[in-house]
Amino acid sequence: MSRVCELTGKGPMVGNNVSHANNKTRRRFLPNLQDVTLQSEALGRAFKLRISNAALRTVDHRGGLDAFLAKAKDAELSAKALKIKRDIDKSSDTAAALEA
Repeated sequence: MSRVCELTGKGPMVGNNVSHANNKTRRRFLPNLQDVTLQSEALGRAFKLRISNAALRTVDHRGGLDAFLAKAKDAELSAKALKIKRDIDKSSDTAAALEA
């Protein structure tokens, strides 16, 4: 399982450990990933995703998974998140067609 956020694409960064004697050794800075279940109001079901803590805060700030995916760029999303986004778009198009 890769250490990449499914919603933002945030992944590991590299840098140095620097000792008191100024010795430098390579290290990795890993994102704070959490396994969460997010509810989609448009689809009426829940999805399990592995996202960063910052992405979870952004989802909450934007008003839920549906609103987050509407504003998200396709290049940053994982294949699973892209499928959810397409399904939400289809369901909203279907609902709009039924109302008209």
